[in-house]
Amino acid sequence: MLKGIPRILSPELLKVLCEMGHGDRILIADGNFPCESMGKNSIVIRCDGHGIPELLEAVLTLMPLDHVTDKPVKLMRVSPGEDVDTPIWNTYFDLLDKYDRRGRSTAELTERYEFYEHSRGCYAIIATGESALYANIMLQKGVVV
Repeated sequence: MLKGIPRILSPELLKVLCEMGHGDRILIADGNFPCESMGKNSIVIRCDGHGIPELLEAVLTLMPLDHVTDKPVKLMRVSPGEDVDTPIWNTYFDLLDKYDRRGRSTAELTERYEFYEHSRGCYAIIATGESALYANIMLQKGVVV
């Protein structure tokens, strides 16, 4: 055990967060996201049974968001014609407000297939058991100052 490390972060996930460099991206994916097919060139970490908000908060306590880009956070936009509410985004925005001085302005909505393309270039994908729809969130790592 280590002090100050959120318990939800496994040794494998801590190692990945440490290995990532400035500009690398990590995706925290909901239970419907095709993690294995999109993550063929990434490290896929299984965190089944965990929700995204808890993992997101734990990651944000350790990993700075990229300050070189205005929008280091990507959310998958609801596809046109779908009637889906995304209340989980409000939780994400609250966490971004808490852990980055730029807050919720760091996030942008990205069209579904463009989001998939970005996910193929992620350093790692965390597969969760999150059941909320359109709950995927991608973070671009910054530097510790």
